[in-house]
Amino acid sequence: MQGERKIVLNTGCGTMQGVETARCIRFMGVPFARAERFAYAEPAERWVGVFDATKPGPACPQNRAVHEHLEHPTRRFYKREYREGQDFTYDEDCLNLNIYAPKDAKNAPVIVYFYGGGFDSGINWESPFDGSALAARGIVTVFVNYRVGILGYLCHETLKARYGREGNFGLDDQLQAIRWVRAHIGEFGGNPENITLMGQSAGAISIQYLCLNPRNEGLFRRAIMMSGAGKFPEFSLPKPAEQARAYWLQFMETAGCKTFDELKSASLDTLFDTVEKMKNIRRDAIYYTMPVIDGVLLKGPVDRLIKTPLAIDYLIGYTNNDMFAPVMAWIGNHYGKQNGAYLYYFDLNAPGDDNRAFHSSDLRYAFGTLDLSWRPYGARDYEASEQLVTYLANFAKSGDPNGAGLPVWEKAGHGLRAHVLHIAPKGTKMGHAHYFTLLKNMLTKGDPKA
Repeated sequence: MQGERKIVLNTGCGTMQGVETARCIRFMGVPFARAERFAYAEPAERWVGVFDATKPGPACPQNRAVHEHLEHPTRRFYKREYREGQDFTYDEDCLNLNIYAPKDAKNAPVIVYFYGGGFDSGINWESPFDGSALAARGIVTVFVNYRVGILGYLCHETLKARYGREGNFGLDDQLQAIRWVRAHIGEFGGNPENITLMGQSAGAISIQYLCLNPRNEGLFRRAIMMSGAGKFPEFSLPKPAEQARAYWLQFMETAGCKTFDELKSASLDTLFDTVEKMKNIRRDAIYYTMPVIDGVLLKGPVDRLIKTPLAIDYLIGYTNNDMFAPVMAWIGNHYGKQNGAYLYYFDLNAPGDDNRAFHSSDLRYAFGTLDLSWRPYGARDYEASEQLVTYLANFAKSGDPNGAGLPVWEKAGHGLRAHVLHIAPKGTKMGHAHYFTLLKNMLTKGDPKA
């Protein structure tokens, strides 16, 4: 692109070629780990020669890349919203990350971002995910690819016998990425002792689970959870890994695989064809490509662990037409009050259709990428985006989002109603969640439609 030039950086992993833009330096597709199918990841080895980090790496193979025409209208909505016109590649060797850093950064705060997608899909370079605006505010941003769907969450007794645990490959990938960042981000100008995890939807839920394990203390300092913080309803909470095995045995039978090794060597077409068949056979299929209680990453029931999370800085947000909007607000507010969080209620309806502030609509605002959308965003949208990017950068620096020129953002407090930063059409100021609006949107609008 015009105004960009290639640069070379020597790191502990080897030499890599990236790109310098007018706003930052960028390294794409950097491998942080390797993993065979249905195996836990091992740190990536040092490479020989110059690694080409000028373009994104492959994403985890996922059902929407194979059976997109069969999927729910919300999937087609999000394709137009975040993936239209992009040419993605998919490969099981997908554990890579994209790094955006300020030029000449030294000891800069770091944000590590995990995408959403229901634990079933997601790619780290969908169009909202650009760290240039945060780099301009002194932040190093890392976008992580991790395994999803059957490749990320299968459970089987063979795994338990081999590793002493099963499932949660995707959650483990995220942990491996954090460790890679701690080991290497200093070479890009980041401070490994000042890491903020950030994620939306399934990415936020992943972070919530990482915050419930005392073994992770000290790996990161802060957490930003967008539309995915707190304790979800019982039916959607992680179940013990052993209870998930029956589903996966039925999956194997449906796929025509008599043994675990046959499943491990089956074609991707076979796996994803079977994913579609299982959706028709079992209405609860979606709940088996999610984290489980494995005794290692998730040590016990979430409703018990969530009472004593890591004592770190938290920032939590949700939108006015979020998925199950009043539930998302209630659990976020409750967790926020219990843990001294900063809360925001995103109440800016997306222009261009009638889906209001749909689930994930705040992503473009958070990364300053409104101009990459088809939507006719206006002056208030750009003002809110500037505010939100700056709030997040400030939070990553110190744990306090406030700063000069910004409306004051108070913590949630401990009263009956949580104090939230209300990002609304007429301005940004402290207020409360509008539960009537949230309930009305859930009942009348529901998930976004194309």
